[in-house]
Amino acid sequence: MRLSELQLKEIVNICNGKRIGVIVDVLVEENGNIQKLVLEERKGRRFSKEEYVIDWNQIVKIGDDIILIDTRNK
Repeated sequence: MRLSELQLKEIVNICNGKRIGVIVDVLVEENGNIQKLVLEERKGRRFSKEEYVIDWNQIVKIGDDIILIDTRNK
């Protein structure tokens, strides 16, 4: 799967059902494995943004349109 395909998916936290945002960047290990996802949540205002960093092991399921994460799992 390419980064561009991941960036089209919405990120949802299964702990509270909240949409967190979309992937804006990834952090990759030297061996090429994805280590972390950098997410961006856009608030109600145009220029108001908040960034989150999610570990790859927090991903529960990658679906066609959504990536489910568990923020309790670190």
